[in-house]
Amino acid sequence: MALEKITHYFDYKSPYAYLAQAETYQLARDFDVAIDWLPLTLHIPSFLGSAEVGADGAVLSENRNAHQWRRVKYSYMDCRREANRRGLVIRGPRKIFDSSTAHIGMLYAKQRGDFRAYHDAVYERFWRRELDIENPELIGRVLTEVGLDAAGFLDYLHGQGRQEHDRVMAAAEADGVFGVPSYVVNGELFWGAERIVRVRERLAEHGHTPR
Repeated sequence: MALEKITHYFDYKSPYAYLAQAETYQLARDFDVAIDWLPLTLHIPSFLGSAEVGADGAVLSENRNAHQWRRVKYSYMDCRREANRRGLVIRGPRKIFDSSTAHIGMLYAKQRGDFRAYHDAVYERFWRRELDIENPELIGRVLTEVGLDAAGFLDYLHGQGRQEHDRVMAAAEADGVFGVPSYVVNGELFWGAERIVRVRERLAEHGHTPR
């Protein structure tokens, strides 16, 4: 039986999710199947601790054990290595951001047309340290710059948008989603960009062939 939709979860503050976007776009181009992009706001301190660094790289405050620091340092080294291969820029954030405002901006963009220009702009600017994704005014500016009417964004952010964000979070948790990038295919969860090849295999099993 052919699939109708794949659900893809991302978080703007995840470098691995950022690196997975090009492959996810390619997946959408290659197969005649809809992909629903949905934001998942991770609470990173619960599993990787927290830290804030100054402009000079000095640690201003932190709540991480040695194991967590090793994981974080490796992750950014690994992502920068891959980003360099693709001509992308990944500069580690100086603190752990609450990405929910930017995520609600994405949901707002989806309601008003193609979200991808907003999506790409937020990702690129955040990882260049050019965008504070917690700042509603700046998120509104991005919406405007990509050609969307941002007049109703603030009301949406504090009302319907926050409710929709929380509904998406609850649905993701019910599906067993715990990290990004993730893909849910007919109820089956695949986590990590390296699992896109398995998503392609599932599509083939369900009768989808590349265009």
